[in-house]
Amino acid sequence: MKHNILVVVAHPDDETLGAGGTLRKHILGGDTVNVISMTDGVGARENGGKKEANQRLKAAQKASSIIGFNWTKNYNFEDNALDTYPNLEIIKAVEKIKNDVDPDIVYTHSGADLNIDHRIVAKSVLTAFRPQPNETCNEIRHFEVPSATDYGHESITGTFRPNLFIDISETWETKELALNAYESEMRNYPHSRSIEAMSNLGKTRGNQVGLHMAEAFQVIRKIIH
Repeated sequence: MKHNILVVVAHPDDETLGAGGTLRKHILGGDTVNVISMTDGVGARENGGKKEANQRLKAAQKASSIIGFNWTKNYNFEDNALDTYPNLEIIKAVEKIKNDVDPDIVYTHSGADLNIDHRIVAKSVLTAFRPQPNETCNEIRHFEVPSATDYGHESITGTFRPNLFIDISETWETKELALNAYESEMRNYPHSRSIEAMSNLGKTRGNQVGLHMAEAFQVIRKIIH
């Protein structure tokens, strides 16, 4: 059975950081993968001007060509300021793409992330895909993003508790290439958003379930017909 996948992220690069290997597996399996971002990912920075935003967009397009997914929409909400908008505005933006794409599996951020944009997106996606008669979405999966999920704390943001592990032993190299497309966003080891640290995370998640490498997800809802 072929799947219609929607990935909703706060910033371009989150899709590759959190689920790049898994998205590549979907593509290789014949699934359609559509991705939307809510902000440009750089606007909150001191040097986050139009030039930097264009560079980030070019990097996002390169990453999508490497992995094989489609950028369906890149919204221009203010970076690291999604909490300043009425939540309904964010929800309606997600719902618009939901109606266009009509996905059966949705990937998005964990609500346990330190980054406020990630948490707002997680909440908005859950609301946009609230259970309704004739809903086509059968599964919602949250992913972890290095330097966001690992920076949270259960006393403040809750906890990411993975219950789904997807083997990316054969797709890690593609994910690494896509991560390198986001060169300006990657950091030097031992930062958790470095290539080596992300490789270590993949190995750790894999080793937890007897695999060489894996990406971990928390399934929020799964419906079996």
